[in-house]
Amino acid sequence: MNDDALGRIAEALERLAPPPAEAPDWSAADAFVWHADPDAVVPVGRVNAVDISLLLGVDRSRDTLLANTQRFASGQAANNALLWGARGMGKSSLVKAVHGSIVESGLPLKIVEIQREDLPSIGRLLDLLRGTTERFVLFCDDLSFSHDDAHYKSLKAVLDGGIAGRPENVVLYATSNRRHLMPRDMIENERSSAINPSEAVEEKVSLSDRFGLWLGFHPCTQDEYLAMIEGYCDSYGVEIDAETLRAEAIEWQATRGSRSGRVAWQYFTDLAGRKGVSLA
Repeated sequence: MNDDALGRIAEALERLAPPPAEAPDWSAADAFVWHADPDAVVPVGRVNAVDISLLLGVDRSRDTLLANTQRFASGQAANNALLWGARGMGKSSLVKAVHGSIVESGLPLKIVEIQREDLPSIGRLLDLLRGTTERFVLFCDDLSFSHDDAHYKSLKAVLDGGIAGRPENVVLYATSNRRHLMPRDMIENERSSAINPSEAVEEKVSLSDRFGLWLGFHPCTQDEYLAMIEGYCDSYGVEIDAETLRAEAIEWQATRGSRSGRVAWQYFTDLAGRKGVSLA
């Protein structure tokens, strides 16, 4: 094969390869979303977040994550965090609320959201973040893995860092309904079908062990559920007598078949709409 043919092949491969992402203007926003193929970091002008004071019933997790994030934003050592547990109890809301609280306090901190399906590109994202003066929380919401899902291997680039090491200006916060990021029946299937059952399970289960902080979220009590709604009413100036609020809120949760922070917010949204109160 002559040099001209090799040159044409090289040019064709370059055209097929995704171009490297341009260095973003980090001053454009405090929050960004990572998109892969083509790689791009898109600024978010307004984050969909609630005030941290409105997150009730998760006091220990709130205080722990806030303290960890404050240390990180101040340039001190901090852990990656896995927020796991009951759905609708404010895991992702807490991450966004903590970031907003840190920024409001005057500490510089950026948050970059990455989708689970884009985890294979996380190495390229780390290359963009490495060596910058800003400090970043990488946020992956609703993280979990199914059978034959190799995305968890890409995540180790953040948690372990490989040869280059995880950038000191990056931590990862992830949320999941599963403590070990994979369903129990999948764990049992791995144990029963693998040549070496313990190794097959440990490779995936040990991923959650690489998070320095495990913050558990559990179903709320009825008193906590009602306190959440009352807090929303106070914050947004929605007036309703206590007995009516209690009766309506309990009926609302009964029709949903569950009780959580999300259900509390959904009832309050309906209530605010009926009262003519805007939540913008």
